[in-house]
Amino acid sequence: MSHGSRPSSRVSPVQSDLVLRAARAVIGGQVVSASISVRDGGIVAIDPIDASVCGATVVELGPDEVLLPGLVDTHVHVNEPGRTEWEGFASATRAAAAGGITTIVDMPLNSIPPTVDVAALEIKRRVAAEKSVVNVGFWGGAVPGNLDQLRPLHDAGVFGFKCFLLASGVDEFPPLTLPELEKALIEIASFDGLMIVHAENAEVIAEAPSAAGREYSGFLESRPRAAENRAIEQVIELSRQTGCRVHILHLSSADAVPMIRAAKRDGVRVTVETCPHYLCFDAEDVPAGATQFKCCPPIREAGNREALWQGLLDGTIDTIVTDHSPCTPDLKRFDTGNFGDAWGGIASLQVSLAAVWTEARSRGCALTDIVRWMATNTADQVGMTNRGRIEVGCAADLVVFAPDEKFTVDVAQLYHRNPVTAYDRLGLSGVVRRSWISGSESSTGRLLARA
Repeated sequence: MSHGSRPSSRVSPVQSDLVLRAARAVIGGQVVSASISVRDGGIVAIDPIDASVCGATVVELGPDEVLLPGLVDTHVHVNEPGRTEWEGFASATRAAAAGGITTIVDMPLNSIPPTVDVAALEIKRRVAAEKSVVNVGFWGGAVPGNLDQLRPLHDAGVFGFKCFLLASGVDEFPPLTLPELEKALIEIASFDGLMIVHAENAEVIAEAPSAAGREYSGFLESRPRAAENRAIEQVIELSRQTGCRVHILHLSSADAVPMIRAAKRDGVRVTVETCPHYLCFDAEDVPAGATQFKCCPPIREAGNREALWQGLLDGTIDTIVTDHSPCTPDLKRFDTGNFGDAWGGIASLQVSLAAVWTEARSRGCALTDIVRWMATNTADQVGMTNRGRIEVGCAADLVVFAPDEKFTVDVAQLYHRNPVTAYDRLGLSGVVRRSWISGSESSTGRLLARA
């Protein structure tokens, strides 16, 4: 980590509501010492740590603590309404806050109704407004038959649109064919929107072996890298043709990194994310019947994991998000351990920061890298230029993080609605000790819309 002082930056000398004094804070891509002044929910000044500044409340961070901007997780399945027994805004946002995530963007499925029109969006907003303790934004969905709903959803403030290229797992959110995807991209490009894609090719998967059985290797063979690679190639080509901004969700196949890198070099408007589980686990270590590790696309081999880390380090992969996709324990089919029957999804909101930091530091990465991948770049992806960073004029979404404190994940102690996660009993480094949303430790979150 680099350390240093930072020039004073102020907008007003009036007493602040809150002053945070940190010997270490991640600001402007560096670890520096600073005093951060907060008023009316925003950052109004950044001064040297020993500056004479006044606040109604003054918090001095300990020597083992670092001040981070709150993380922005743009890939979260809250599932409410309709499947609130799987998760819900109350439990999901409480877990997010405990894990240093101060803003989430909710996926348009697996709630009922899915967010494929403005009426469904309004239902989501009403539910979230009553229960959320972190900031919440929303994705819209692109499904067969709702082409005429995309612009109204965009105008209503969704951050973009999600589609699948194969069955999503829930009947109410069907996939797009390639011709339907092209039409949707043309429409979204007309208002410079963003399409985010679950990129697995249905035809390749249809030709793969069945996923049935307790052995993880069988499930892995049922979702081959070729399915991801082919779908990503198709999405890149359609983006190239239509000019539409596209984002590749939950990249697990490192084979696709070179083609994504080449597309970016060619000026194709493509970004890509990966997830903590692809960076922390490898297929060789998944026990038989351990369906808590099932997700789609799947966790792949150790060599693939290391190649994903290289894609992050060289800037090809832009962001790390959770793809928090929980369910009730019965849907994981622990009674049989059959990977073919179990629901695919990993719950990780509360532990994602620690999980990524534990793996990142072992590879020589710094907290500045974590902030870039999990806060600044995720915020920028959806146009939240006033979040995911500590700057004057930005929202005072802030987190006190103890990077060296170790703990063991206990699923029973997590705020997720259901006690199921692949991270249970895993030893990690990095504990979130406090978090502020818009300068408050006790306020409810805000509903966010695209600027």
